[in-house]
Amino acid sequence: MKDTAVVNEEDDSRAEVLNRLRRAQGQLAAVIAMIQAGRDRKDVVTQLAAVSHALNRAGFKIVAGGMRQCLTERQQGHIPPLTEAELEKLFLALA
Repeated sequence: MKDTAVVNEEDDSRAEVLNRLRRAQGQLAAVIAMIQAGRDRKDVVTQLAAVSHALNRAGFKIVAGGMRQCLTERQQGHIPPLTEAELEKLFLALA
């Protein structure tokens, strides 16, 4: 059974990831609107970079949560849900 603090951390982490993804979704919608409006390429690329950064931050948060979960599971004597190799592969996918 999971500790209440662990469940709260997971809920907080999930909420933070969702907030970041919603922000990226809004930024992407703005990029699409900018392109449709014929805005300057420099402005479009700047906003596109912001979308990319927001998505990367969400991905890193997900990987960090997986790492924390593995540590918690290991401390409790359980088999971690992801191996170190799998976590490394996820991390490198974001690089």
